[in-house]
Amino acid sequence: MITINREVGSGGRTVGRKLAERLNVKYYDKALVQRLTEKYGLTLDEIERLKAEDEEKTWWRVFSRFYRSFAGGLLTEDIDDKPKTGSFMETEREIYEGLAAQESCVVAGRSAFLIFREWPNHLNVFIQASLAHRIERIREHKHVTTQHALDVIEELDAGRETYIKKYSDKSRYDTRNYHLVLSMDDLTEDDAVNVIMAYLEGVMR
Repeated sequence: MITINREVGSGGRTVGRKLAERLNVKYYDKALVQRLTEKYGLTLDEIERLKAEDEEKTWWRVFSRFYRSFAGGLLTEDIDDKPKTGSFMETEREIYEGLAAQESCVVAGRSAFLIFREWPNHLNVFIQASLAHRIERIREHKHVTTQHALDVIEELDAGRETYIKKYSDKSRYDTRNYHLVLSMDDLTEDDAVNVIMAYLEGVMR
């Protein structure tokens, strides 16, 4: 089990995908989001908002607000299976552990390093880059302005850190959570994969 935690704009998602290809194992990223949207009927944007919600609010109140905007207020409070705030992390855990129990894989996700920290045979990797590098990569890939790229970075960085702190006493930026931390400023995605592969080969000797 290899987990990839990454800063937006660092290229970590591509590194994870290429690493999985090199190892000939499955790569999971959007699969998790797809499972969550199926479970709760939410869009990706709505899931991101739910993750950033205040601890005192429940998933259901927030979800109801979204749903009513599309269903004309037909949603009622006595519908069963109202997911609470804490259930999101449990759903993530359930999905991740289900995937890992079936086969070796690479998982890119903010909470994976927490979920698998007690598992045997796991490697936690953090992919980061300078702010300038991240802005330029987002501008290039998304064709947006520098300010828009910066806004995206600030919003997602804050949201992901808030999410981790909500369910643990950890910070995603604490390097003690990882076996390997890579800065992408002077590396291509293929270079990063080579470094991870070399690390794995050294560990397995």
